[in-house]
Amino acid sequence: MTIRVLLADDQAMVRTGFSLILGAEDDIEVVGEAKDGVQALEMARLLNPDVVLMDIRMPRMDGLQALRELNRSGAASKVVVVTTFDDDAYVYEALNCGACGFLLKDSGPVLLIEAVRAAHSGEALVSPAITVRLLRGIQPPRTAPPATSDLSSRETEVVRLVADGMTNAEIAAALFVSLGTVKTHLGNIQTKLAARNRVEIALWAWRSGLVEG
Repeated sequence: MTIRVLLADDQAMVRTGFSLILGAEDDIEVVGEAKDGVQALEMARLLNPDVVLMDIRMPRMDGLQALRELNRSGAASKVVVVTTFDDDAYVYEALNCGACGFLLKDSGPVLLIEAVRAAHSGEALVSPAITVRLLRGIQPPRTAPPATSDLSSRETEVVRLVADGMTNAEIAAALFVSLGTVKTHLGNIQTKLAARNRVEIALWAWRSGLVEG
């Protein structure tokens, strides 16, 4: 299955570079390019891409507002924020608004491709350079997780591994279970925590004190 990607960035050179990187992959197709937030919304609604790579600082409408509008409209597209700015406030707002990943533009081609594939498969990738700092800084962890979470012991293990940045395959290997079993656990966890994606599961784990720095 080909992953259809929309690029939203006000810099033509960035769009061209990303297009060349992603277009070289057999399973990824760049279906459109937008130069500001307004155009990104219009093209997302018209093209219905699987993944939108969204810059933050753009004219007419910034990427965070475009992300909010896109999610409010009920669009199925997954948004990965890709930016030069790693300010904690930007990161937290993007993830809190439903972004399925946050990547710095200098992260390199490999992480860019991984972020697109992760978003398409329902996972989330946050740039390793900011993941731990982000999770530690959002809110001081409490001494114990909320009792109302109703997670089983195995689901709690999965949450901890998600917060450690593991992929589904890595979690399956660590727990000696199948990939399908991991996906089932994640689905149950998202329902119990009312989490929209893996990033929100990780945020819950750090806030609740399940993991510590």
